[in-house]
Amino acid sequence: MNQDLGKLRIDRSLQAAGPGKGRLKKWLWIALAALALGLGWWLMPHSFKADTTLAVMVYPTRALTVVNATGYVVADRKASLASKITSRLVWLGVEEGSRVKEGDILARLESEDVTANLARAGQDVQTARYRVDETEAEVIDAKLNHDRFKRLDAQHVVARSEYDQALARIRKAEAAHEQAQRQLAARTADLENAKAQVEYTVIRAPFDAVVLTKSADVGDIVTPIGASTTSKASVVTIADLRSLQIEADVSESNLSKVASGQPCEIQLDAFGEERFPGYVHMIVPTADRTKATVLVKVRFTTLDPRVLPQMSAKVAFLQRAPTAEERAPRLALPARAVVERDGGPAVFAVVEGKARLTPVKTGMALGDMVEIAGGLKPGDRVVLAPPADLADGAGIAQAEK
Repeated sequence: MNQDLGKLRIDRSLQAAGPGKGRLKKWLWIALAALALGLGWWLMPHSFKADTTLAVMVYPTRALTVVNATGYVVADRKASLASKITSRLVWLGVEEGSRVKEGDILARLESEDVTANLARAGQDVQTARYRVDETEAEVIDAKLNHDRFKRLDAQHVVARSEYDQALARIRKAEAAHEQAQRQLAARTADLENAKAQVEYTVIRAPFDAVVLTKSADVGDIVTPIGASTTSKASVVTIADLRSLQIEADVSESNLSKVASGQPCEIQLDAFGEERFPGYVHMIVPTADRTKATVLVKVRFTTLDPRVLPQMSAKVAFLQRAPTAEERAPRLALPARAVVERDGGPAVFAVVEGKARLTPVKTGMALGDMVEIAGGLKPGDRVVLAPPADLADGAGIAQAEK
């Protein structure tokens, strides 16, 4: 009985030590959790803010470029067609894009008045010819009369005065004939002028070309001056598309790097990254002091029929003519994107926001870029200038500009 009652006694020593051990155990668990979190954070991939770039196709001629310039496609042979007289447009046979041959009639102006003048000039010429024939007959008759009186005077059959009259008559006839010939020449000149006036009412193509713009319509008054709002100075504008070339502005400081005949590479904004070979045709011997540039004319080696006037263009002036292989585009990246990892070149490709270490095969240097011969495809995004502590699998966020 006493033993059972002893078991029911409270051990005060254990009660006093219990709370201290509980607190110690609690802090021990907190320390272990903090250590686990810190270790997990240290082991998990870090997120980096970095610039990225794309793997793109570039041309090897980039490494041969010494000067770049911008300009526009223009036609070396271009004309705005009008008339030397003021008249009303009555017929127009072309529109924008029409192809014409040299001598083709493009438009006609009102011509009733000048046609009438041409007919009158023709009649005046015919009248002048009749007068020449008449005075020529007078000269022949006067010569016969003069010869006759000359023989009679030698025989002293007629008076000297009659011979003098015959001599004066022939001189008068010759003078009248000379005057008639001069009048015929003047009337012929008037006829040619009338023909020219009629021709001014017909607008012809001066060379093989394509119609670029139509400036007037049937019913408009066409005048060489175009002084009023209702009159037109020209009817159509044409250009010889076989003479298309680039007019580019080159900075004065770079002019020493450009020479006549120098090989060039032309890029037109309308055709993206496509390149067209060309050469320097002419350096215009004057400068634009407002822009500090010199105009350089660049011609296409082979003109593409897709090229049109006024297209914007970029011209790369090259050190030398590129080879056939150098004209083919190649996949490339900025050289700063390629790093050495595991004993070879590699890049950090960005895949779903993560940096993935990707070994690559590099090729030739292309200026500030390098050829990627294997490991990537066009359009792949990679980290530009990756940090030394960037690890595979790290998160990538675009750096703020």
